[in-house]
Amino acid sequence: MFEFIRTHQRLMQIFLAIIIVPSFAFVGIGSYKSFGDDAGTIAKIDGKPLTQLEFDNAVRTQLDNYRQQMGAQFDQKMFDTPEFKQKVLDQLIAQRAIAAEVIHNNLTVTDAQLQKAIMDLFGGPANFDMERYKAILAAQGLRPVDNDARMRRDLALQQLAGAVEGTGFAPRTVTGNLSNIVAQEREVQELLLPAPEFVPQVKLTDDMVKAYYDKNAKQFEVPEQARIEYVVFNQDAVASQINVTDAEVADYYAKNQQAFTTPETRRASHILITVKKGASAADTAAAKAKAEAIMAELRKNPADFAKVAKAKSEDPGSAEQGGDLGVIEKGVLVAPVESAIAKLKQGEISDVVQSEFGFHVLTVTELKPAVVKPLDTVKGDVAADLKKQKAAKKYSEMAETFTNTVYEQADSLKPVADKLGLKIETAAGVSRTPAPGATAPYNNAKFLSALFSNESIANKRNTEAVETAPSTLVAGRIVEFKPAAKRPLAEVDAQIRQRLTIEEAGKLAAKAGEEKLAAFRKSGDATGFGAAKLVSRQNPQGVNGLAMQAIMKADAAKLPAYVGVELPGVGYGLYRIAKVQQPEKQDEAQRKAEAEQIGNIVAQQEMAQYIELLKQKAKVKVLKPISNVTVTEVK
Repeated sequence: MFEFIRTHQRLMQIFLAIIIVPSFAFVGIGSYKSFGDDAGTIAKIDGKPLTQLEFDNAVRTQLDNYRQQMGAQFDQKMFDTPEFKQKVLDQLIAQRAIAAEVIHNNLTVTDAQLQKAIMDLFGGPANFDMERYKAILAAQGLRPVDNDARMRRDLALQQLAGAVEGTGFAPRTVTGNLSNIVAQEREVQELLLPAPEFVPQVKLTDDMVKAYYDKNAKQFEVPEQARIEYVVFNQDAVASQINVTDAEVADYYAKNQQAFTTPETRRASHILITVKKGASAADTAAAKAKAEAIMAELRKNPADFAKVAKAKSEDPGSAEQGGDLGVIEKGVLVAPVESAIAKLKQGEISDVVQSEFGFHVLTVTELKPAVVKPLDTVKGDVAADLKKQKAAKKYSEMAETFTNTVYEQADSLKPVADKLGLKIETAAGVSRTPAPGATAPYNNAKFLSALFSNESIANKRNTEAVETAPSTLVAGRIVEFKPAAKRPLAEVDAQIRQRLTIEEAGKLAAKAGEEKLAAFRKSGDATGFGAAKLVSRQNPQGVNGLAMQAIMKADAAKLPAYVGVELPGVGYGLYRIAKVQQPEKQDEAQRKAEAEQIGNIVAQQEMAQYIELLKQKAKVKVLKPISNVTVTEVK
């Protein structure tokens, strides 16, 4: 049991990550507020419709994930099932019910909380780097404003989940008993009957060999294979025929200066004197006066900014870092603060700036002016981009020529190769099933299906142009075909006899072992067993895994106890259990960790039950049976 527990640490967080958080890639709290009714409504949650379009988007996201995980083995038809559709629908309904609860409870996240959460991802403001942050988001196809919205939703969800998670606990007696079970030690002796010792007793007949051959025909099949030719048409093939002049490069550079400009960056620090919402005029005036005093002090000694910030700033997120806010990105800070920072020179102390949080004193600690890269340093990149642009325009035209030529002159690939400057590639041992992990252009289910069509095999004509990837067309033909065949019995006779001998020896070992087991249980004898060893689930002392399961499950109410286990490929094992005990020393740290893990499992169950209650509260109505909900093909 604890093998499962140990591999499921922080189950609550994982559960939320898998079931809840990705949901807002489909749904989102903001969009939840504005859904309108639709003729394609599948279900209603909290009075809001779940539409066919949203279902399709959820399916598309799920299929994209599976496609990335499975690679060439991915087949969308595997997922066109009622079970898959029901799973997606159930997740969407749960997600909507949770989103409704977040809204009804007015769970919100302030700008300060959001900023702190972002900074914490980098280990605090001192380590935050805006360019790195933007690069990480860009790799996920996100902008900072998109990520802000996503993180606000996630933080609101954590508020909700934290309240539920805190209700999950397991009694100490339960966790203690389970820890005792895991730690329990048993003194055992082993008597192994190796299968090879029974080989001389095995008697095989020709009929046994023939029966195995007929029953397991698939094992002896040589799959169909083909030697093929193929050509690949893609953007690279087009680009190789495109030229870009120096004049074109210079013109593009002149018209797109902004693309080659590294914008100005400012790293800033602040000291905040907070003002609570609804504060009196007197309290506000006192806070402003305090900020003005700090401003006056710093204008005399600007170098003391970090020291003063640590001592007097009331911003918990930046005070310990000397007020450092990191590199300032547009839209991250509140408008008055951002505007004031933009006007400062490096090292200059600002006037007191008021915002919704209170009064700020600001300085710019680092200012890097905008820099325009010279043409010589970007010439190669510009030429490459222009080449891609020209190739993109040329691609459609050449793709049509490729498609028409392989179809109209179907007896050979040479005409299309000559016309478009392509290379005819060859491959041997190709089958109609994609090879797992192979990256060859022809290793594509759709292309192989066309290649191994009856017409292609019989007439050895070109396939149609098949799109195997975005902007990639492949056409091919079979040069030589070998149909599937079954290896003759005479060729595999020795292989079958070897396998049957092992199987029969194992059966004989098991029969002898079961007879010995019955005798030992009557006598309680230990004759023939090896030396005693103390084993546990955590320390099997080299005992076979299957045997350990049987040993630890055995009823030890009456000792000695005996168990027998068939060990595939080994033989038969007999085990004599003489003693059951708890270890003298208990690892308290481990027991505490196990208790926490059990608590996490309980919390997961609490969350699952909570979601069911939310679905009831949201008055979920499924308007279209799942059998009538289609899965739109995703390409």
